[in-house]
Amino acid sequence: MQTQVKKWGNSQGVRLPKEVLEMAGFSLNDVLSVNVSNGVIMLTREFKHKTLEERAAAFGGELNLDGEYDWGEPLGREVW
Repeated sequence: MQTQVKKWGNSQGVRLPKEVLEMAGFSLNDVLSVNVSNGVIMLTREFKHKTLEERAAAFGGELNLDGEYDWGEPLGREVW
């Protein structure tokens, strides 16, 4: 695939097809970091920690913070 650098206001821009963004896992309004190394432009999405509310929503609003949790069988030299 090829694209062109075009004028965009007082800057220049490159349009990327929706399919390319989907393959990269990018969404609209994602904040991307731009790095340049040896003539290669790399776009990466910054890792963003989820808020407590976002984490709770992923579990249907239930965090189950009380009680015991089964961590599985002991590994290594753990004593239970």
